[in-house]
This record gives sequence, C-alpha cells and structure tokens, in this order.
Amino acid sequence: MTDNELERYVRLYRKSVISAALCYVRNTSDAEDISQEVFMKLYTSDIGFESDEHVKAWLLRCAMNMSKNLLHTHWYRFSVPLEEAAEKVHYDVTESGGLLEILHKVSRKNRAALYMYYYEGYSAAETAKILKTTESAVMARLSRGRRQLRALLSDERNDIHDELQRFF
Repeated sequence: MTDNELERYVRLYRKSVISAALCYVRNTSDAEDISQEVFMKLYTSDIGFESDEHVKAWLLRCAMNMSKNLLHTHWYRFSVPLEEAAEKVHYDVTESGGLLEILHKVSRKNRAALYMYYYEGYSAAETAKILKTTESAVMARLSRGRRQLRALLSDERNDIHDELQRFF
C-alpha cells in the first residue's frame, strides 16, 4: 500500500474507525490509539481489497477486535479512567450529557450492533458479516439495544420530571 492510499483511507474512514472503537472502550484516547494501530495494520498488510467498502468493513472489524483485546488486558481491567480519578480527589469535572452518554450505558454487543446499523448505515446482513455473527443475532441485538435505549431515555425523562416537580 502506498502512502497516498493510506492517507486517503485515513481521511475517509478515520471517524468511523474511532467511533467503532469508542463503542467498546468508551474512552476517546484509547479509541484514537486503536485507530492508529488499525491504520498501521492496514499499511503493513498485503491483503487485496475488492473495493473501498471492503476496506471500510475490514477497518471496522479490526477496530472492534483490537478494542475487545484491549478490554481483556489486565492493565485495562484494573485501571481507572482519569475522569473517575478526578472525581475521587474532588476536582470539578463536567461531563457532557445527552444521547452519547446514554448510548454508552447500553450493553457492549447491543451498542456495537446499533452503531453499525444506524450510524454506519450497514444492513443487518452486512452488520452480521462484520461482527461475525448471524443476521438473526444482529436483529435480536438491535431489538434489545432499542429496548435498553427506550428504558434509559424513559428513566432520564422521569429524572428530569422529578427535578422539575421539586423545583415548582
């Protein structure tokens, strides 16, 4: 692979690769590190890709596999994110709320399926191929993920309603 080809793929798919990794690791820095590793793997690989979509699917699959590998390392399982460490020493840390924060509360498998299907626009069959599972498993994960999101959003709405009731 030439340098120009790599630069082109980085420009095209960097955000998608980082987002896919972020679905698993929930940490921007780790997701960016994984993204760099994925693109280095692409640069050094001698795989013959059929199309840009084939490259994109390969990159996303690598990002997810590397993310899973990171989650299973001893270091990662027993380390504490800086945000949590900051809370423990009573620094004022402001988190941005919203749908992204709620999406991170969905289970990992369901979150990955939701991301691939809704954010990346893959069909259930394509998502199944990328996640190396069956189409029916993807449909089940999408259903469970939507159910989890609905419950989380409902809880969030109820919390806001309770706060307003106390205010008035």
